[in-house]
Amino acid sequence: MPTLFEKIIAREIPADIVYEDDRCIAFRDIAPKAPTHVLVVPKKALTSVDDVTAADAPLVGHLFVVAAHIAAQEGLTNGYRTVFNTGRDAGQTVDHLHLHVLGGRPLAWPPG
Repeated sequence: MPTLFEKIIAREIPADIVYEDDRCIAFRDIAPKAPTHVLVVPKKALTSVDDVTAADAPLVGHLFVVAAHIAAQEGLTNGYRTVFNTGRDAGQTVDHLHLHVLGGRPLAWPPG
């Protein structure tokens, strides 16, 4: 069964897409935790960081390059946070690897 993110990639579910290329798609989170909250999602189906292999290193690196591009595009000049949640205890709610880009306000630490 396709995940929510696979359905967004396939355009079966609408999303506010802010970036797309042949390897990933980025869209605004529907339940934002900051004024800017974008999810960068690889088009390759990976459940979480636990499924990433050495062969996926270029793809994961690309997600961070896209995150920096989105941060600049969104005007996050005072800083931003990137987060991978892995597993339920970490807050992962969709079983498809995704990188959160959060910013637009001061972000507390520790986050949880």
